[in-house]
Amino acid sequence: MDSPIAAAARALAAGDALAALKRVSLRDDPPALALRGIAMAQLGEHPRARVLLRRAARGFGTRDELARARCVVAEAEVALAMRDLGGSPRILAAASASLEARADRANALHARLIAVRRLLLLGRLDAAAAALDDLDTRGIPPSLLAVAELAAAEVALRSLRTTPAQTALLRAHEAAERARVPALLAEVAEARSALDRPAARRLHAGHEQPLRLDEVEALLGSGALVVDACRRGLRAGTCWLPLARRPILFELARALAQAWPADVDRNTLIARAFRTRHPDETHRARLRVEIGRLRALAAPLARIDASTRGFAMTALDERPVVVLVPPIDGDQASLLALLADGAAWSTSALALALGASQRTVQRALVELEAAERVRAIGRARARRWLSPPLAGFTTILLLPAALAVT
Repeated sequence: MDSPIAAAARALAAGDALAALKRVSLRDDPPALALRGIAMAQLGEHPRARVLLRRAARGFGTRDELARARCVVAEAEVALAMRDLGGSPRILAAASASLEARADRANALHARLIAVRRLLLLGRLDAAAAALDDLDTRGIPPSLLAVAELAAAEVALRSLRTTPAQTALLRAHEAAERARVPALLAEVAEARSALDRPAARRLHAGHEQPLRLDEVEALLGSGALVVDACRRGLRAGTCWLPLARRPILFELARALAQAWPADVDRNTLIARAFRTRHPDETHRARLRVEIGRLRALAAPLARIDASTRGFAMTALDERPVVVLVPPIDGDQASLLALLADGAAWSTSALALALGASQRTVQRALVELEAAERVRAIGRARARRWLSPPLAGFTTILLLPAALAVT
């Protein structure tokens, strides 16, 4: 490695992209192309970075498999920053194996951390946690250790285990300080601030109370019957009844829980569940059917009794009934939470992360754009979507698979 390349590599490791570009900006050999690509990525010019890294990988070819694998890993990180989540993870896994076989343990670990972060964006918490458990972080550079601890903290936060999350964030902060990379320190500070911001709202007896993540964790562990509008289901202790695929039943359960211990009249339930202002006998007949289905499903957790004017919910064992709702309501809350991370998302990546069809995501984005809550950049296949940060609260409970439910 010649001295300008070595100096550029040291500058990039310290997060000084401009200093690195000064040394390699006029060179087109594969090592210089790779370093220019990494520098452009650090400056936020991701499409250009991707082009340079691909050129570098082609330039190295099979004659230098180690350098080529490093380019593949760098391009995978750029793709992650661009929220391009559709690529095959096998390519990155092969590059990681190649680096491991050639004793480049740091870059092999970096590749595996990129794979973990991709899993987190897709909401696959179990797979991300399993991958983190397999990592051996002994003796690795502090910058990589900080990234690993940040990933562990995110898994814990999105699983509502705040104590392990705080411990991981403390380790991440210590590692980031040793690494002296400003971007890492800022990322750790942002993650730590999520612990102090409201994450949800508790509705109980006509009152609303904002809750931090640790308070949400305590509520779910209190034994109360919680109608959870973040994950759309009912929870009491360790018992969980998912209703995400039964939206009418969930709306009925939420309406009954918000009125607890009082009942709810039939017309109000019809309006909530069927979204009509003019109920007739067909709606009342349908309400009886849906209440019967909810009564059967919720039997291990609660009773639903008919009253003179409607229906009432009563938790078993005289538990209190509480409604937990996200900090913002609406069908597009999870979509807004993903966009609020500051990155530019494609509709295909959003569809993957949300587990929805691309057409459904496109329709939601059109509605949000009309309301001036999101904006698009680029055209056709290069179009990406952005949203301003949702200030004042954390979006963790709005993200896909935000709670580990068993």
